[in-house]
Amino acid sequence: MSITQTSTPTANNSTPHRLPNFCAGPAAMPTSVLERAQSELLDWQGRGLSVMEVSHRSKEYMAITDKAEAKLRTLMEIPDNYKVLFLQGGASLQFSAIPLNLLNGGRGDYLTTGAWSGKAIKEAQRYEALGLGKINLVATGKEDNFTTVPAQSEWNVSDDAAYFHYCANETIHGIQIFEPPQVDAPIIADMSSCILSQPIDVSKFGMIYAGAQKNIGPAGLVIAIIRDDLLGQASAWCPMLLNYEHQADKESMSNTPATYSWYLAGLVFDWLEAQGGVAAIGKINQQKADLLYKTIDESSFYHNPVDPQYRSIMNVPFTLADSSLDKVFLEESEKAGLLNLKGHRDVGGMRASIYNAVPLEWVQQLVDFMIAFEKKHA
Repeated sequence: MSITQTSTPTANNSTPHRLPNFCAGPAAMPTSVLERAQSELLDWQGRGLSVMEVSHRSKEYMAITDKAEAKLRTLMEIPDNYKVLFLQGGASLQFSAIPLNLLNGGRGDYLTTGAWSGKAIKEAQRYEALGLGKINLVATGKEDNFTTVPAQSEWNVSDDAAYFHYCANETIHGIQIFEPPQVDAPIIADMSSCILSQPIDVSKFGMIYAGAQKNIGPAGLVIAIIRDDLLGQASAWCPMLLNYEHQADKESMSNTPATYSWYLAGLVFDWLEAQGGVAAIGKINQQKADLLYKTIDESSFYHNPVDPQYRSIMNVPFTLADSSLDKVFLEESEKAGLLNLKGHRDVGGMRASIYNAVPLEWVQQLVDFMIAFEKKHA
């Protein structure tokens, strides 16, 4: 019986039963991926059982994991001297794992540009208190309400940092850093909400990690891409399951992995390949972002507070000139079939998350609604 995955998902993400979903995460997934998973749910590959009921160490399931890693390596052009780990705990658990694996009595540099990089440094500081090393705040955008990135000339970068950590895309505040910082230390990047959205040069990073629930698949999985020379440095305090070298040796199966999330990630990689890969989806993502920002900028009714050079192409927060209309906007947009547009409580207003699986036509529907709403309420 063949165990090869077939029937590559198609690009269509619109059916009569699917509404435009702008949720920041867990986020929209490609409709064709969900349809394929649905068709295989009870009888996977004609075997009379679900993929969730297969041993993670069986040759059948290992074929899924091997293919998923190979597809990701191809999509991101990951060099051979990097390990790819499919782990659990989401990106937030990596906030602990990174200092436990890499600090090693040295100094960790952290750039804070929003809520998630702020959480990362706060967690790392717990290990500084235990005497595992020093944590250095390079710079923070807090004084500007996280609407821009402090100029690198103002950064307090360490001469001997064990690593430099930053968040490439701040989901809540809508800030994106499109190129890795120019620093000497190995760069560790949280790419949870922008991985696979545009081409990047993986070789410029010491480590990239990303929670799956934005551009990869369902929640419960985190992918870590780690350069080989950063393995084997873990503190004696580091739990076995957080030790990158141990997980690499065990091929991410030190314990039972998130099997269904891993399987679905593989289907998303198939789908992304069918779209033409990361470069092709990146062009579409730019079109979506340009359309939405253009609508905001050409209006006095809507406003985006982020410095234009750092505007995220994945998460677009915006406010109304009259905040008393926020509730009305959300109520009317939901009636119009536009889901999950409420902004984060730390920022307020609205937020449209336009990840890979959000098609251009959904963004056009949102823009059409925004224009009509302005005419009605301005």
